[in-house]
Amino acid sequence: MTTISDIEIIQIPKIEDHRGNIAVIEKEVLPYEVKRVYYLYDVPSSAARGGHAHIDQQECLIALSGSFDVILDDSKKKNIVTLNKPDKGLLIPKGIWRELENFSSGAVCLVLSSDVYLEEDYIRDYQNFVELKL
Repeated sequence: MTTISDIEIIQIPKIEDHRGNIAVIEKEVLPYEVKRVYYLYDVPSSAARGGHAHIDQQECLIALSGSFDVILDDSKKKNIVTLNKPDKGLLIPKGIWRELENFSSGAVCLVLSSDVYLEEDYIRDYQNFVELKL
């Protein structure tokens, strides 16, 4: 069973240059093959995203621009991680509830997922999530 201690912040390799930096995500950076990429943008600062857990899917969240908070919950313990650097990724394993909030103006959240969209992989009810974690 996954817990808060299984969550990692990973360093995304970057190439620094006086003309601007380049961040590179190749297959050895993540512990899974990326099968879906999506991003959140134009999220109002008062809005929350996420509000679910995955049964099998893993995700890596990256703040490409701006900042936002990720509230992580394993049903026993919670942790808040602020993402605000495009060379840091938050690796979330399966079985962790996540909520995203406090989006700054212009924030963009990139998500690299280990699988395609499968509705049956989502746990969208928190009480159901807690019961499944017992």
